[in-house]
Amino acid sequence: MSPGFYAQPVVDLARALIGCRLLVDGVGGTIVETEAYHAGDAASHSFAGPRPRTAAMFGAKGRAYVYRSYGLHWCMNVVGGAEMAAAVLLRAIEPTDGVAAMIARRGLSDPRLLCAGPGRLCQALGITDALDGAALDAPPFSLLPCEGEAPAVLVGPRIGITKAVAEPWRFGLAGSRFLSKPFR
Repeated sequence: MSPGFYAQPVVDLARALIGCRLLVDGVGGTIVETEAYHAGDAASHSFAGPRPRTAAMFGAKGRAYVYRSYGLHWCMNVVGGAEMAAAVLLRAIEPTDGVAAMIARRGLSDPRLLCAGPGRLCQALGITDALDGAALDAPPFSLLPCEGEAPAVLVGPRIGITKAVAEPWRFGLAGSRFLSKPFR
């Protein structure tokens, strides 16, 4: 991806990531669900300002921001956006590459459930805090543009948050059976 891709407004970036392919050491698939966040957004980790945990959000665009959710699951964001300290949460991918590795990591074989949710996605792809701040254009990452025409994208409010819940900053690939939750 070009540096300009990551510099677009974070809501546009979240939409543009739908249909792109994310691989980590060759394991991954097509991004089918995202959510946008930035420092002016009360639901964003960066809202309270820079902290050691959120340093990647305040750093260079085109990097990973990886954090632990509820002390249980790793979650990955793509740092970018025209706004300060913005990132796009990767909520789900359609698994296409290295599915056997994903099955082994997740301990289940239903392809629909392998990467349907941010924690599942990170577990299936082997993403941990060791990748926090890592460049998305260098190994182990490959972030590849959407091939062909721009896909049809669903838009709705973000889920799993308690602040700024009405913002329509959740995006999903229309018709995908790999979303974490259906769109209303």
